[in-house]
Amino acid sequence: MRGEHLVIVRNNKVQIKLPIRRNLTILQGKSATGKTTLIELVAQYEALGESSGVTINCDAPCRVLAGVTWRRDLADIENSIVFIDEDNAFMKTHEFAHAARHSSNYYVLIAREALPQLPYSVDEIYGLKNTTRSSSKYPAYKRVYTSVYRVFGSTTFTGERPELVIVEDSNSGYEFFSALCAKSGVPCVSAGGKSNIYRLLRERSETEILVIADGAAFGAEMAYVTSLTRFKKIRLFLPESFEWLVLSSSLFDDVGTREMLLHPSDHIESSEFFSWEQFFTKELIEKTSGSYLAYSKRGLNEVYLHPREFNAIAEELPELGI
Repeated sequence: MRGEHLVIVRNNKVQIKLPIRRNLTILQGKSATGKTTLIELVAQYEALGESSGVTINCDAPCRVLAGVTWRRDLADIENSIVFIDEDNAFMKTHEFAHAARHSSNYYVLIAREALPQLPYSVDEIYGLKNTTRSSSKYPAYKRVYTSVYRVFGSTTFTGERPELVIVEDSNSGYEFFSALCAKSGVPCVSAGGKSNIYRLLRERSETEILVIADGAAFGAEMAYVTSLTRFKKIRLFLPESFEWLVLSSSLFDDVGTREMLLHPSDHIESSEFFSWEQFFTKELIEKTSGSYLAYSKRGLNEVYLHPREFNAIAEELPELGI
């Protein structure tokens, strides 16, 4: 399954519009905002169809997954948008993550707590908000967390110099940003994985820190990391991935790459790529195979540190202060 989908669920009391951009969408928020209502309406329509009084407008089937038979039920669901409520304990298991990874479905997960076993994007964590409390209840869809980097939007960076830069990975991305920091004299360390960033932020004595991580799979870390902003000045630079940054640079200015970056969901098959990060890595490796730009995630091709190539990537960055 691929592409963007708009789900409109309504009955005579409620209407919920839900834009779906990726295979994993997280719904969070306070009680009584419509999350459980959404699941109930989809389940009613699935069981009774139009006689339920519920209408669902979507170009893909919408299903609810629940209960002890979830394994059997999921095995029969393909190319659908699957809704799961947070009271289903299986949603937090690695077994479910494995099953979801090898399916062709998109998933909408009601989850107030982080789901670290799933690689969901910082851009796909949402909350439901009632827009007209006094009369009817029409929840409107809004973002809880939004990454600070947009390909076609403004950023919040003003060039303020950090005391420390923490980079999520320890391979190609870290090598590039370490070289960038060396030019400005800002210390740069690798977290050795996204799950280590929170601990590293707590342990370091610096109070003004820039974190660079792959936004495509950083969603589960957001609540933990942002909780520390009460004590330290932490800025988050969360592009889709380092490979996405490289592809966005002038090194790849062909029409096919530009179109793919404009509409990535049209190109990313969920049964093949559990996160967009995986897709952009594959794209970069394939596009550079056999060329002087040959890319490997394990170690950065030194040509990317040459002035022309290095500057082409650096020009895509906001004013990070490094």
